[in-house]
Amino acid sequence: MHINHENLALAIDHTLLKPEATRAHITELCAQAKQYNFTTICINPFYVQHAYRELSGSTTGVCTVIGFPLGATLSSIKAAEAAQAIRNGASEIDFVINIGALKDGDHKTVEADMFAVVKTVRELAPKTVTKVILETCLLSRYEKIEACKLALNASVDFVKTSTGFSTAGANVEDIKLLKEITGSDVGIKASGGIKDLVTALKMLEAGADRLGTSSGVEIIREAMRNDH
Repeated sequence: MHINHENLALAIDHTLLKPEATRAHITELCAQAKQYNFTTICINPFYVQHAYRELSGSTTGVCTVIGFPLGATLSSIKAAEAAQAIRNGASEIDFVINIGALKDGDHKTVEADMFAVVKTVRELAPKTVTKVILETCLLSRYEKIEACKLALNASVDFVKTSTGFSTAGANVEDIKLLKEITGSDVGIKASGGIKDLVTALKMLEAGADRLGTSSGVEIIREAMRNDH
């Protein structure tokens, strides 16, 4: 698979979610995003307002994470967190599924949890993109399939593989499975462990529409060398 570096950049959420990230780090992330024209930066909620100001006038949006990284907060808190993030300037919301409830087989709770966030986002800012993080490394094949079905029911825009903070990140097999279940109705975001151009292209080829990576600059530079 070959894709030019401009189109590849448009598939990337340029990510910095480390707890030790400072305001200066976020400022640098925004500068990189503007330079390479990444679709969004993906950051923790505390820095959304700062990033929104830094990215003013650019085409890069602000993506943030909700109920992160465990997904075990109450649905009402996730919804409130998402609402505040939107007020602060977020245009995309990545929120973590209630993993324990899914593993309990409590699908009603999982779907209600997703819907609480999606409903809040839709009412506040209908064009805001929602992505539900499944944390695929912790799920069985059956649980991945059920999670995708619940995501479809809750009308999320994307299903996302991973937080990047658990036992493993994205892999090609999971991307293919998620795509098989969701079809063209929902986008797929691959995240976790995407550190080079070869891996990025494999994920896109398998069916990913978006890539979450903290190695966006290195990947694009590698793609630029290949373009010439």
